[in-house]
Amino acid sequence: MNLTLTPPQTREVWALLSTISDPEIPVLTITDLGMVRSVKHDGRGWRIGFTPTYSGCPATETLMAEIRTVLESRGYGPVEVTVQLHPAWTTDWMSPDARRRLREYGISPPVGHSCHALMPERVRCPRCASVQTQLISEFGSTACKALWRCESCREPFDYFKCI
Repeated sequence: MNLTLTPPQTREVWALLSTISDPEIPVLTITDLGMVRSVKHDGRGWRIGFTPTYSGCPATETLMAEIRTVLESRGYGPVEVTVQLHPAWTTDWMSPDARRRLREYGISPPVGHSCHALMPERVRCPRCASVQTQLISEFGSTACKALWRCESCREPFDYFKCI
């Protein structure tokens, strides 16, 4: 049997990474979204596997720099962040708590799983919880969101697409 021991600092590194907010949705962190794929330590420093929400995400470089800054400012350097595009990020990696906070923030969370990534016929309004909603546009404030309107409270809202 071959055992690999995890350094005790690994938990602290994960905790620090969970303080880094997503720039588009500040109530969620990069760990809430499942963007951090791995945390490893070798004799030269910390290696972080990172998957952006899509390959052309304009925040990728900013987030990679933030990961290095946060960890190195707490003595966990040097840090190497490796972008992992395969497998591609999916909304399936979002935690249930992240979906709840997304709804509380006013964005309807993704419905279903990525393997069934069709636009749903109805989504729940994040403001009044009605399912009497209507798709206005398949693209909302960002490419990963669609614009919907609630027929009960008449408020427009973003829906985070199931990707």
